[in-house]
Amino acid sequence: MGVGSDRIGIAVIGGTGFERILESRETVLIGTPFGIPPPIILGNVGGRRVAFLPRHGLEHSLPPHRVNYRANIWALKSLGVERIISTNAVGAINPDYRPGDIAIPADLIDFTKGRKYTFFDGAPVIHIDVTTPFCPELSSLLLEESRKRAPAVRSGSVMAVTEGPRFETPAEIRMLRALGADLVGMTASPEAFLARELGICYCPLCFVSNMAAGMQERVTAEEVLKVAERLRPIIDSIIRGAIASIPSERKCRCATPAGGP
Repeated sequence: MGVGSDRIGIAVIGGTGFERILESRETVLIGTPFGIPPPIILGNVGGRRVAFLPRHGLEHSLPPHRVNYRANIWALKSLGVERIISTNAVGAINPDYRPGDIAIPADLIDFTKGRKYTFFDGAPVIHIDVTTPFCPELSSLLLEESRKRAPAVRSGSVMAVTEGPRFETPAEIRMLRALGADLVGMTASPEAFLARELGICYCPLCFVSNMAAGMQERVTAEEVLKVAERLRPIIDSIIRGAIASIPSERKCRCATPAGGP
């Protein structure tokens, strides 16, 4: 299948298994100037063409600091993607949050340190506006659909992003809380910024998988996976509802990354 022959306007980035929301699936490999991303699965959701990109690979073999974020976002752009819904497992820093909560963050603090952050490594020098790092239109749709389906939904959250693959220390969590973070994850940066550089709407759909370090006895990957599996039907339903509600025309400013009208 030629990439240009079947334009895909909406994409979901997430962990392995979320591709099951797609009907009539097919898999494509796309080369980019930044390398080859994992196989991208194309299909239908409620009659709309959607791409699913498994962030960590089909076998969940890529840790967060080794994900080729530039290749992933570039490949989706080449398919014609204009909107990305990202799923993210996060730890709760805000003591009012609890495992199982759904959160639609409004802002981001980036504490990653070894990743490729931009497509603009040379001339001309480009400075994108990220006053609103996540698309307000997608945020509103995801919040509306989450409130229909999830027992506890958090909005307006601030998400801190750390390098991984280790979990944070209790002292790091205390620091992040003092800086105003409600959640902590490992993958929203540089995804959100790269999407903005290419004029793509981007919004995370987060689920709280655990209390952050120092707020419970210990943090394990097994716990994260267990909560993710329990919440997966709810998350699938939220994504389907949001995709069905996405208007054909964008009215946000995400397509003008320099902040123009």
